[in-house]
Amino acid sequence: MAAIDVHPSVKAIRTTQIGIGISIVLVFLKAISGHLGHSYALIADATETGADIFSSSLLWIGLRIAMKPADSKHPYGHGKAEPIVSIVISFCLMAAAVWIGWHAIEFVRTPHDMPKRFTLYILLVVMIIKECMFRYVLKVGKQIDSNAVKADAYHHRSDAITSVAAFIGITIALIAGKGYEGADDWAALLASGLIFYNAIQLLRPGLAEIMDAAPSAEIVNQIRELAGQVDKVKLIEKCYVRKMGFDYFVDLHIQLDPEMTVAEGHRIAHIVKDKLLDADLSIKDVLIHIEPYGHE
Repeated sequence: MAAIDVHPSVKAIRTTQIGIGISIVLVFLKAISGHLGHSYALIADATETGADIFSSSLLWIGLRIAMKPADSKHPYGHGKAEPIVSIVISFCLMAAAVWIGWHAIEFVRTPHDMPKRFTLYILLVVMIIKECMFRYVLKVGKQIDSNAVKADAYHHRSDAITSVAAFIGITIALIAGKGYEGADDWAALLASGLIFYNAIQLLRPGLAEIMDAAPSAEIVNQIRELAGQVDKVKLIEKCYVRKMGFDYFVDLHIQLDPEMTVAEGHRIAHIVKDKLLDADLSIKDVLIHIEPYGHE
């Protein structure tokens, strides 16, 4: 039996739902363990996971909006909801980083009990789960070419980073003994800086898509090559491509024989358009402008 193709948005929503479910379990596990184990780094980790749940919920809403078909007010569809969500997720990451860093500084200045050894085992489990989630979600994000899903993946990676930092901090505190309780808090502070850096890196592709920045040269070259293969197409003059959610919209200028009839030129343009729409490039629509070959 042939495999059934799943729309990118459906894959993205399934991935998001899995992430939300796992994060809900982990946030309670971390918060309770951090409180009982006297580890602020683990509590900060729980906070970061809570931000994961919030951002993943935003992603789910954004993807549902992006799935809506085009209408009279949105003739190009609702795909821009996807990069908007990726930008919001990036800002959520920044906010989480600032919150963790601010409270880590407060805890560094406040004497507290030594973290408990059992928190290390909790963190080890969390690190494995979150790193696996990062790899899985990032793989899906790359498959469907979604900046929002990729941003959500890095939310899982940032969670893994805070867990690694907490693990190192608690280990140092336990080995060094009394007087080094703050190692746990310094670890949380370091993690907040790494999370903020990742958030800035994630913000850029979302902003680029909102501004209709050109996609990779590889996609543009593939479109040019496919259009140029059509019989009687003399030259591909201009090729503008922009991304709208999961799909691409193409503006193409092709040059044909100036002696060709309007009807024949129209037929060739449709062949070019159909060829691009049938290609496995996620192209939603193609607008073709015909020009006479050799005309400046």
